[in-house]
Amino acid sequence: MELILIVIYGLTLCFIFLYSLVQMNLVINYLKKKKDNISINEIPTTDLPFVTIQLPLYNELYVVERLIDSIAAMDYPKDKFEIQILDDSTDETVDIVAKKVTAYKALGFNIYQHRREIRTGYKAGALAEGLSLAKGEFIAIFDADFLPKPEFLIKTLPFFKDTKIGVVQTKWEHLNRNYSLLTRLQAFGLDAHFTVEQTGRNVGNHFINFNGTAGIWRKSCIEDAGGWEADTLTEDLDLSYRAQLKGWKFKYLEELGSPAELPAAMNALKTQQFRWTKGAAECTRKNLLKVLKNKALPFSTKLHALFHLMNSSIFICIMLLAILSIPMLMIKNNFVEYRLLFKLGSFFILSVVFLSIYYFVSLASDYENKLKAFFHFIFLFPLFLCVSMGLSLHNALAVIEGYMGKKSPFIRTPKFNIIKNKDVWKENKYLVSSVSFLTVFEFLLTCYFLLGIYSAFYYNDFVLIPFHIMLFLGFGYVTFYSLFHSRKIKRD
Repeated sequence: MELILIVIYGLTLCFIFLYSLVQMNLVINYLKKKKDNISINEIPTTDLPFVTIQLPLYNELYVVERLIDSIAAMDYPKDKFEIQILDDSTDETVDIVAKKVTAYKALGFNIYQHRREIRTGYKAGALAEGLSLAKGEFIAIFDADFLPKPEFLIKTLPFFKDTKIGVVQTKWEHLNRNYSLLTRLQAFGLDAHFTVEQTGRNVGNHFINFNGTAGIWRKSCIEDAGGWEADTLTEDLDLSYRAQLKGWKFKYLEELGSPAELPAAMNALKTQQFRWTKGAAECTRKNLLKVLKNKALPFSTKLHALFHLMNSSIFICIMLLAILSIPMLMIKNNFVEYRLLFKLGSFFILSVVFLSIYYFVSLASDYENKLKAFFHFIFLFPLFLCVSMGLSLHNALAVIEGYMGKKSPFIRTPKFNIIKNKDVWKENKYLVSSVSFLTVFEFLLTCYFLLGIYSAFYYNDFVLIPFHIMLFLGFGYVTFYSLFHSRKIKRD
């Protein structure tokens, strides 16, 4: 039995190591690209195409007004774009939107509110129905919590001069990055995706993904790829892969940011994480074999696609390593014959080194003073790892459901209209106040990893104690704020 556990532990370490190597390759690609001078040419005012801007909504009373106002402020002729508000709402949002539409129509905007009787297919269904009505050659999409910059269209459309470009995706920025430690850590993780990862894949001519918002599609690309489909929770990732398998190219613009709001409550973050991680697993089931069987794709692109689609599997690996870490400590100190294997296993510490480089390069890209970036990094990176570990049970279960094909509804992430530190979210009507049984298991794991810390002193073996401390802090943090944020909602 102990040998079986060692093999499972070793295979998990190998997967994480290979993942870290792929991330290092993205770092190299990213640094090569940063040496180039990138300029974004604005499109000539005599050659402006007609654009449809789609705003898919479902119960967004806190943020919908600012969204519509930001879209109306686009630096683009009114007669050259239309605004589709794809409103599936069932609350006051409907009336708020109707009033805004009336007001902007009076100002000469081509804007309308489209309502569906049945919310079939959730966001994907709304986008598909909107596409059938769209007059634009290009389709820009923004989620409710985004505030795109006025120059968005002027700076993205020039790239479509290349007729093979199907999508231009912009970088997410964060309106409430410094609201709390939780939002700072989210920004830290997302920034790595929107700098090193997206840019690195794009520079290497590998598959990237439309991020569901803050991007613009060529309408014919969507249609050629088969349109929006609702059989996964991440319809954006799914359509991205189907389009690129059809030969379409994507362009990622790190230079153009689109500000948005980060979830400020733990349970809102969990809702978002569940959808993202399970959806990625569903897309793996649906698209990975198609990628691997495609003879036109180079091996490097297939390899990156493998780890891109399966990156949420990291949470399964973290949970396996975490659960098995205490038995490994016991085996190491009670079975002398396996000690060589454990010494060889220390090689995999390189995974942490490679991932730290990946995240540091991302963070440092926003700092002129690299020493200051380093000090911020040594504070944020360990905390980011702790919270990622603390979310690993929740996310691992989502990934397993995705791989098993278990279906679940599309649950939107509650929006708060949180920008300033003094803003509050606890009275948000969309937050769920109940605490799930999963939180109980997260608390039990907090206790389990406290036992791991004790075991280090019991065996006088401190190799794994940093890992157990981070797991203890991570699961403790997630447990505490899952309960605390729910109590705040319930009390009020």
